[in-house]
Amino acid sequence: MRYPATDELSPAVRAFVINAAEIDILPGVRGDLDEPLASGGHSDLAAILLPLVDNGWVEVCRLVPWIAPDGAHGLQPGPSVPRKDLPALLADAENWEYPDDGEWLGRLTLVLTDAGRRIPR
Repeated sequence: MRYPATDELSPAVRAFVINAAEIDILPGVRGDLDEPLASGGHSDLAAILLPLVDNGWVEVCRLVPWIAPDGAHGLQPGPSVPRKDLPALLADAENWEYPDDGEWLGRLTLVLTDAGRRIPR
């Protein structure tokens, strides 16, 4: 399989790949998007994300608790959300917004797969 270089990707796709490389929560992708997508509707954003999942480059996960070797508490991506569940989750506008309470536990996050990490930077 040929992997396009990052600069061969559309700006919108590149934004999702950057977000997944950073393992940021889903709303973080808006900071890497150009207008009008950055402030656009979640259905437009889902239409960009789902093909990346289908290509096997990105997984959508929920953040779960993690304890560092030194005992510090944090978060890490949990298991991949099943593809069949993604359309409903991505249709929920709340998943595209930062949580009001600042609580990231359980929030959707993007993670590059092994195939996604092979995209030349």
